[in-house]
Amino acid sequence: MRWIDRPADPTLVQSLAAEIPTSPLLARLLAARGIRTAEQAAAFLSPSLDQLHDPYSMLGMKTAVERLEAAIARQEPVLIYGDYDVDGTTAIVILKTAIELCGGTTEFHVPHRIRDGYGMKGDVIEQAAAAGIRLIISVDTGIRAFAAAETASRLGVDLLVTDHHLPDEGMPSALAVLNPNQAGCSYPCKALCGAGVAFKLAQAVLEARGRQRLLPSFIKMVAIATIADAVPLTGENRVIAKLGLEGLRRPVNPGLRAILEVAALDGSRPVTTGDIAFRVAPRLNAAGRMDIAQTVIELFTEKDPARAREIAQKLDTLNAERQQEEQRILTEVEQRLENEPALREAYCIVVDGDGWHRGVIGIVATRVVERYCRPAIVLSCAGDEAHGSGRSIRRFHLLEALESCRELFTRFGGHAHAVGLGLPCERIPQLRAALDAHARTRLAPEDFIPCLEVDGELAVDQLSPGFYSALQKLQPFGMGNPEPVFVGRNLRIQLPPRILKDKHVKLRIARERDSNGHEDAQHIGDEGAGDAKSATSDAAPRPFSPTIPAIGWRMAEQLASEPLVVGDRVDLAFRLGLNDHPDWGGLELSIEDLRRTARAPAREEHDVLSS
Repeated sequence: MRWIDRPADPTLVQSLAAEIPTSPLLARLLAARGIRTAEQAAAFLSPSLDQLHDPYSMLGMKTAVERLEAAIARQEPVLIYGDYDVDGTTAIVILKTAIELCGGTTEFHVPHRIRDGYGMKGDVIEQAAAAGIRLIISVDTGIRAFAAAETASRLGVDLLVTDHHLPDEGMPSALAVLNPNQAGCSYPCKALCGAGVAFKLAQAVLEARGRQRLLPSFIKMVAIATIADAVPLTGENRVIAKLGLEGLRRPVNPGLRAILEVAALDGSRPVTTGDIAFRVAPRLNAAGRMDIAQTVIELFTEKDPARAREIAQKLDTLNAERQQEEQRILTEVEQRLENEPALREAYCIVVDGDGWHRGVIGIVATRVVERYCRPAIVLSCAGDEAHGSGRSIRRFHLLEALESCRELFTRFGGHAHAVGLGLPCERIPQLRAALDAHARTRLAPEDFIPCLEVDGELAVDQLSPGFYSALQKLQPFGMGNPEPVFVGRNLRIQLPPRILKDKHVKLRIARERDSNGHEDAQHIGDEGAGDAKSATSDAAPRPFSPTIPAIGWRMAEQLASEPLVVGDRVDLAFRLGLNDHPDWGGLELSIEDLRRTARAPAREEHDVLSS
C-alpha cells in the first residue's frame, strides 16, 4: 500500500487545540475530519437529539405528512413497499411501527430477490389497488420506478416515494418524492440511507402527534441500517449512529435482543460500528440473500421472546449458508481471473458465471475489489438473462460508467460505488469492452495501487489506556469518519510470530532505541497529548519502551514467502484496539500494512513463524 498522510491544516490544528481545549493529536484528528470550529467540535464529540434536522426541510415532506395523516384519520390501510436488504427491511419496520403507534393500519410488501428482482413492480400495485389500497409508500426504492408510478396513477393510488438512491433524469409521477438527492431539495444531510429517509417521515408524523419522546427507540433501528448501508457517518448520520449504538446496549424489542444475543453481543461492552457491520448486518441480510427478507420484519415485530430467538437462530443459520456459497463463488472467480490475465487486468473487471447465487454476488464483487483494487461487476447468468452487482474503488464512479452504456441494460441503478443491473447474456462481451474503455478514460495504473491514509507517527510507549480512551471520543467510526490509523517506525519483532487459525499472524513488538540509546519520539501522556510528528530530537532519554501485541488479520499467506523472525525490524501502519479478554486482554495493534525495514542478525533466524 501507499501510505498517505491524512491532510490537516497545521494552523487550524493549533487553533482547535487552544479553543476546545484538547491535545494537539486529537485536534489534528478532528481537523482531518472536517472540523473547523470549537462549535463544530462540540457537536461532533457530543451528538444529541436536538441535532436532528427539521423533517420539513426535505422537499415534499409537507405533502407526504398531510396524505399520511389523512390515511390514519380515515383508517385507510397503507401499503409499505420496501427492498430486501437491511436498509429496506428496517425501513419497513420503522414506518410500519410509527404509523401503527399513531393509530393507522399497515400492510407491507418486500420483494423476493430472485423471483421479483429489485424495484417496484406494476403487478404488485395492481393487486394492492384491487384489494382497496389507496396509499402506497415506498422505502429504499422507487426513485427510478417510472412505470410503477404510472400504474399507481392510472389506478387512482397515491404513491409516496421515500428513497435515497441517485435519481435518473426526471422524477416518477408520485404524489410526493422524499429524497435528499433530488433536484431542488435543500435538506442538509444528503447521505441518509433509505431507512433514514423513512425515519424522517416517521419523525414528522410522531412529532405532529406529540410523540417525539419515542424517537430514541426508532433511532436504534435507523442506526443499524445506517451502518449496514455504509453511508458516511457525518452530520445527521453521526447523530443517528452514535445515539443508536448507545441505545443498543439496552434493547427492549425482543427481536433486537435476540439478534444481538445470536451475534454474541451481550451488553457487557458498548456495541460498535464493527459489531453491526460484521456481526448483525450479515445475519439480517442473509434473509434476503438466501431466503425471504420478510423474516427480518417478522423478527422485529415479534412480541414473544422465545419466538424471536427462533427467528434470530434461523437468520444465523442462513448466514452460515451464505458464507459457504460466497466462498464457493469467490474461489471460481479467482481461478478464472488467475487463468485469464486479460480479464484480470481490465480497468473494470467484469466476470460472469452460470448459476451463481444472485444473493451473494454483491459480496463477491466487494471481495474482488478488495483483492485486485479495481472496479468489478459480478454477473450471474440464468438462461438468457444476466443479473449483476458491482462495486468500485474510490476514484471511479460506477453508476456513471453504467450510464455511459445504458442501452445494454434491461435495468440498472445504484450509487457511485455500488450498483445493480440486468442485461441479456449475449451483451456481456459488449459490456466488458464498454466499461473497460470508459474506465481507461477515468483511471490510471497508479489508481490500482491501494492507498492507506494515516494520521501520524506514534511509538509503542506512547500508547496507553488514556490515549485509547481519548480516541474513543471520535466514535462511531465508519465512512466519512475513519478510525485513526497510525504509523510505528523501526519496531523490533520481540517473540517468534504465531499463526492463528491458519490465516492470522500475531506479533509481539517493541520500538528500537536510536544509535545513542534514546527514544526518538515525544511521549504522549494518558490524555493523549502531543502529536508525534512534532517530536524534538533532544527529548530526554527514558526507559526502553514496552512490548505490545499486534494482530495481522488474514496476513499469514502474505508473510508465508518471507517469514518474519525475532529481531526483524518493521514499519507498521496500525489501528489501536483493546482486547477485552479477562486473562490476556489489553491494548493491541491491528495491523493494516507491514514493511520489513531490516533483517535480524543471523543468530536469531531460527525464531520463525510458528503455529
